[in-house]
Amino acid sequence: MSERHELRSRLKGETLVRRGMLKRSKPKDQIRLLPELSVLKIGGHAAVDYGREVMYPLMEEIGELSKKYQLLVVTGGGGRVRHIMDIGIDLGMPTGVLAELAAKISEQNAIMVSILLTKYNGLRIHTADLLELPSLLRLGILPVMHGTPPYGLYEHPAGKRMIPPHRTDTGAFLIAEVLGAKHCIIGKDVDGLYTENPRVNPDAEFIPEITADELLERGMEDMVIEPMAVELLRDAVHIRELRIVNCHVPGNLEKAIRGKKVGTVIRA
Repeated sequence: MSERHELRSRLKGETLVRRGMLKRSKPKDQIRLLPELSVLKIGGHAAVDYGREVMYPLMEEIGELSKKYQLLVVTGGGGRVRHIMDIGIDLGMPTGVLAELAAKISEQNAIMVSILLTKYNGLRIHTADLLELPSLLRLGILPVMHGTPPYGLYEHPAGKRMIPPHRTDTGAFLIAEVLGAKHCIIGKDVDGLYTENPRVNPDAEFIPEITADELLERGMEDMVIEPMAVELLRDAVHIRELRIVNCHVPGNLEKAIRGKKVGTVIRA
């Protein structure tokens, strides 16, 4: 048998999955591209679908905040995602196709949000533009992008379910992590995380702070944040907490950016 020709490196001849090698490999410090950035996820279901009554003052608030802080606005999908998922599931579409379809909705919301932020230099950007963010922010741009991760047809199998596990909360987290952002703030239409859906059970207990492991161990029937985002938080290098706030309440976003007590903090 002919000998394999390999480039000389510390990983020469490795399979990249050998346990001994993985344990021996010490992680290096990673570059934080935007250490002062706050990623603000604005849900479609939580904000955009409410229309101008919620969105106009929210856009004014975010626009004014962009004059003081580095921001990246990430949009969710909302009611139209639920609609297209329902139709797709009924038609037997594979999970990857559902992910591809859902991404189109959050992209539509990103376009609308960027237009609403035009007077604050709002600009819709694409996934491929992430590495341009340092330059765009220095130019005074307020970037807006959709939150659906670009797995698309390559979305992970959903097990016994069909709904794609990586959705827009998860996308906002992944964006914040790769950019080395300071904050990942998830804007919802409730005050934070509860033991149950507070709209269904008004007596549900509010959870001001919890670790990712503790939250996942509870196996809650319903959560205001995607479980996948919480699972990934445990292994994150830069983003060591997720904060859930009610973006309908003026001032909550700035409190979260400044690290003040507001909403729910999920810690790694």
